[in-house]
Amino acid sequence: MADRSFLSWPFFDDHHRAHAQKLEAWCEAHLPVDHGDVDAACRKLVASLGEAGLLLPTAIDPADPKPLDVRTLCLSRETLARHDGLADFAFAMQGLGTGAISLFGSPEQKQWLEKTRTGKAISAFVLTEPRSGSDLANMEMTATRDGGDYVLSGEKTWISNGGIADLYCVFARTGEAPGAKGLSAFLVPADTPGMIIAERLETIAPHPLARLVFDDLRLPASAMIGKPGDGFKIAMSVLDVFRSTVGAAALGFARRALDETLSRVANRQLFGAPLFDLQMVQGNVAEMALDVDASALLVYRAAWTKDSGAPRVTREAAMAKLHATDRAQSVIDKAVQLHGGDGVRKGHIVESLYREIRALRIYEGASDVQKVVIARQTMGA
Repeated sequence: MADRSFLSWPFFDDHHRAHAQKLEAWCEAHLPVDHGDVDAACRKLVASLGEAGLLLPTAIDPADPKPLDVRTLCLSRETLARHDGLADFAFAMQGLGTGAISLFGSPEQKQWLEKTRTGKAISAFVLTEPRSGSDLANMEMTATRDGGDYVLSGEKTWISNGGIADLYCVFARTGEAPGAKGLSAFLVPADTPGMIIAERLETIAPHPLARLVFDDLRLPASAMIGKPGDGFKIAMSVLDVFRSTVGAAALGFARRALDETLSRVANRQLFGAPLFDLQMVQGNVAEMALDVDASALLVYRAAWTKDSGAPRVTREAAMAKLHATDRAQSVIDKAVQLHGGDGVRKGHIVESLYREIRALRIYEGASDVQKVVIARQTMGA
């Protein structure tokens, strides 16, 4: 059983603890799922989470528009990741994909949230391009005004839920100013003519990913989220909310790795005694426990700060994401080592954690980029 004593920390209120308990019970009853067909698995996960009311925190309620509760988002991702990486993915993309609509959408656009919050529609966040990842100023995809419409042309890649989403939040260059100041965001339903699923992408931890081509895709001006030229602000605002949750997912992976390791070293015999009796093993366990707790403190500090009304938590979220993902990689690597051959056996939980964690150090701002963000924020403080 994973350590849950952190729920007594003052970062949390009673409703957070109640949510964590409800989600834990759901996870024990429904996870893990079969990953043989990731598209079908993700569709099933979104529907099941929606039916249980567990997707409600991923977007605002249009009828009662309170701010997104980042602590609930983080608790959800940590718990789901500890049980099943694909379940965490399915939950997270519902929030990230609709984040721009929650924060900046029109009343008409927010009608989509009724579907995504109940698991009846799947969402996607469409930002990355072949030559533009962390540097949004290099975005090449264009959205050209044509009368009352915008025409989108270009290519996006590494798009989570690409190919299975019902709606896509797409960022493109509208040219109001040079660089990052000339970007805008658009809501694109999946059935819009001109959007092509050009390629499905496979990674070491199977998730639904795709490269998308926009071939003179035409949208009414009402499809724009926010105002012309607000795309960079919108993207950064969304990431400011959800970047901490990436650290929370990493924390969930690390907690599971630590749990599996504790069981292993307690039950595995070496030289006539439990593996845990070796001081070097105890040293590894201590380092793993330290990394887990330090990551939890950074993740939930960032979430609590945002929920407490801070307009931006760029520095706190970057610290949480960087530390939690990097240290989870270390924790899981130690778990693999202490499991010996089982640690690299396909299908073993520790082997799957090793594949799951690696991408988290890249997406939503690679580790090196987070260091730049932290340094600049610190210098400006």
